[in-house]
Amino acid sequence: MDTRSEMARMVEDARRRTFALVADLTDQQLIGPKLAIVNPLHWEIGHVAWFQERWVLRHAMRRAPMRQNGDALYDSSTVPHDTRWDLPLPSRAETLRYLETVRDAALAILSDADRARAAEYFVRLSIAHEDMHDEAFIITRQTLGYPSPESIGSPVVPLEGGALEGDVPIPGGAFTLGASPGEEPFIHDNEKWAHSIDVRPFKIARAPVTQSQFAEFVSAGGYQQRRYWSDEGWRWRESTGAEHPVYWRRESDRWQRRDFHRWVALEPHRPVIHVNWFEADAFCRFAGRRLPTEAEWEMAAAGAPDGGSAAVLGKRRFPWGEDAPTFRRANLDGKWLGCVDVAAFPEGDSAFGCRQMIGNVWEWTQSPFEPYPGFAADPYQDYSQPWFGTHKVLRGGCWATRARLIRNSWRNFYTPDRRDVLAGFRTCAL
Repeated sequence: MDTRSEMARMVEDARRRTFALVADLTDQQLIGPKLAIVNPLHWEIGHVAWFQERWVLRHAMRRAPMRQNGDALYDSSTVPHDTRWDLPLPSRAETLRYLETVRDAALAILSDADRARAAEYFVRLSIAHEDMHDEAFIITRQTLGYPSPESIGSPVVPLEGGALEGDVPIPGGAFTLGASPGEEPFIHDNEKWAHSIDVRPFKIARAPVTQSQFAEFVSAGGYQQRRYWSDEGWRWRESTGAEHPVYWRRESDRWQRRDFHRWVALEPHRPVIHVNWFEADAFCRFAGRRLPTEAEWEMAAAGAPDGGSAAVLGKRRFPWGEDAPTFRRANLDGKWLGCVDVAAFPEGDSAFGCRQMIGNVWEWTQSPFEPYPGFAADPYQDYSQPWFGTHKVLRGGCWATRARLIRNSWRNFYTPDRRDVLAGFRTCAL
């Protein structure tokens, strides 16, 4: 498939998913309650169309705005979050037409070789942006207790399940962290550019922490014991009164978790999900472990060791190699609408033997989100730069992440208090 056809396919596919993720919701659900951690979906789908128009049509093609008040409604850099519920938004039908009109205009650009060449970077930017918002739509549906989005996948079926205990040793040595020029069709600015670092030998868990393992921390009174928490984490716990993960409840003698709009028994061997960085950090102290740095995480996922020597000479695009993800290697694209057991997908193991470093759950790292050496912001300057120093890095993608979006070098980032994210973690030996 040539580049233009590939981009056109992705533009259409991303828009189909956006439509599918809101089609079954009522107008009232599309607005929803005013919360600090979600956007009103009615606003957010309009923002997706506006972003593609802003960068592909207006910036790359120098066209006039389609909507006179588009920037005043949808520019997330200037429209305060708390005001988005009260804006004079177009009707649902008009917003959906806006999404269709912008998509069709982008596809028309891709039908012409010269225009497609001029717009390629911004078309790919808009696809990545929409893919990330589509994941945010799924998070919003979970946060607000809306039904599972069965228009995009099927409920989880048992896969080669069970637990996966133990650590793998990583020899350390020289490693190239980050993405190299020409390595990917599209790279965000915070991955630029690859640079050499030295990593000390370490041991990292073969799999993420499971729900049953985290339940041991909860049952042992981990949320009530100050010694397990950082100063900032303890302040968060006291201010929120948290006693267990956000979507858990105790029913008789067992734990349940809320899966979108229904309560289900806790699946012992699935990774814990919807825990924030403070909770992950506290569990590590309880277990006598620690979170990996993002350099350690990327080395464990991407490193290709040479005969077990200390020098890591190669680097893989994905844990298993260079080939794109498949449903035998990783839980991505919302296919099963949730997590699978941590022992599933042995074909996706890294060279060192780590499993599920791509897909299933985003994984918190110990590292603050900071620029790589020589950082320069890309045209969309608000993607990374405003968040340096206040967020923590997550790696690896989750079950809702689009396969075309993720790779070993991809850096996600959230503030350490966020529990709505589809995030878990794996640990390292001290």
